[in-house]
Amino acid sequence: MPGDATGGGGTARRALILVENLSVPFDRRVWQECGTLREAGWAVDVICPRGEKRDREPETEIDGIRIHRYPLRAATGGPAGYLREYGSALWHTLRLARRVGPVDVVHACNPPDLLFLPALWLKRRGARFVFDQHDLVPELYLSRFGRGEDLLYRAVRALERRTYRAADVVLATNESYRDVALGRGGMRPEDVFVVRSAPDVQRFRPVPPEPRLKRGKPHLLCYLGVMGPQDGVDYALRSLAKLRDRLGRSDWHAVFVGAGDTFDAMVELSRALGLAEQVQFTGRIPDAELVRYLSTADVCLSPDPRNPLNDVSTMNKVLEYMVMGRPIVSFDLREARVSAGDAAVYAPANDEAEFAALIAQLLDDPDRRARMGRTGQERIGGRLSWRNSQQALLAAYEAACRDRAATPAGGRVREPRRGRR
Repeated sequence: MPGDATGGGGTARRALILVENLSVPFDRRVWQECGTLREAGWAVDVICPRGEKRDREPETEIDGIRIHRYPLRAATGGPAGYLREYGSALWHTLRLARRVGPVDVVHACNPPDLLFLPALWLKRRGARFVFDQHDLVPELYLSRFGRGEDLLYRAVRALERRTYRAADVVLATNESYRDVALGRGGMRPEDVFVVRSAPDVQRFRPVPPEPRLKRGKPHLLCYLGVMGPQDGVDYALRSLAKLRDRLGRSDWHAVFVGAGDTFDAMVELSRALGLAEQVQFTGRIPDAELVRYLSTADVCLSPDPRNPLNDVSTMNKVLEYMVMGRPIVSFDLREARVSAGDAAVYAPANDEAEFAALIAQLLDDPDRRARMGRTGQERIGGRLSWRNSQQALLAAYEAACRDRAATPAGGRVREPRRGRR
């Protein structure tokens, strides 16, 4: 049954989780997975980079989970910067994997689609490979850089193919990602499991609203999330300028919580649009402060524009708005509708004027805002809850290990022939 993580001799099975683009436990999805596996009896190690301001210890143990961290400088300066970053990450990952020793499952989280290399090294020593596909990297490349299907695009497609080929099981964050794994990934349906990300309900608990956060205005608008080229903060700012200039609405204050590659550019854009007095950028803030803003917000913004990645991706901020009972304005994206349903209103893709109009409509309708907030909380407590994802995660591990149930960690096994569509 899912959750039985003991081998034939009664010893706990071991899982090694590899992460490159975030530290742990800052990566909330990975940390929830770690907790689920630990509670099911797995011994869990994590290899990840050190954080910039948190998660700085090279080695630590938190809640029984052993974390091994390495220094990593984020890429700058184009392709050469990414080669340095990824080369360093792979070297440190292999170095630390040797220190961890034999494991039953190696669980690699993308991006990038390069962690199949240490996973293959561990597979040759008896591990099974679970590929946790956080992002569709080819779509990420198209959406972030806008260079079309050039040589680098073909390279990332090739790396994705190699990752699928190496994987015993794939974890997809939603049905759209599962379709990709089945289609261009050629995975068997029984080897692909939808493990949705879900907000930590212990982290996101509403508190009484604080009107002073509205800076003297009747309403507070809130954005929470990463600020990168594909995240749409520029769309949100231009929409707010239209809300003020075309619709004559100045009865709001907006707060943008988060950081990223375009943070400074977005602050400058807000000044250029004349929004500096009404828009506040906080950077990353402690959880307690974040909850205060979300608890006070009248409307939350999900301005991710439609592009090859966003249309099929589940946005964590949408789920976090929902667990806090906040109504959402979003562009009309496939997976945004799957997640939020009637907890959001949807502007035509990338239509900033309609995005602004929907904000105005919600500001004028407190009863509708309350209904939408309740709908979001009900969805998070039901089909989108982490309980369902926990079951899928443990079923995926059971499937990964079914062909080696009697093989101890470190034993060599013959790989079964895998059907590919």
